[in-house]
Amino acid sequence: MEKRNCPFCGKPVGAALERCPFCREAIPAARLGAGASRTRQSADGGANIRRGLLWALLAGVIYYFAGGHSGLKLPVEVPEFVNVYLTPILFLGGAGMALYGLFQKMRT
Repeated sequence: MEKRNCPFCGKPVGAALERCPFCREAIPAARLGAGASRTRQSADGGANIRRGLLWALLAGVIYYFAGGHSGLKLPVEVPEFVNVYLTPILFLGGAGMALYGLFQKMRT
């Protein structure tokens, strides 16, 4: 079992413990270094790309079904402004989010 020293009393405690059994103080979690923040930024870039593409796909699905291009009839009437204004805003927001994710990926 790995051991580390308690930052408060200095006695060896298990690495997985959250509290020191001797002084009963909460042991703070290990801090991340500079290298970990870079991998997190890289992961955020990929997450933003996926999120943006999902928003763009959602806009396409909404436009397809709410615009009456499908053979299915929706059980509710969708107002006209949804396809005229809201769906393009959602699509452009998704495209912008995907481009921002690409920018984050290229920056790291």
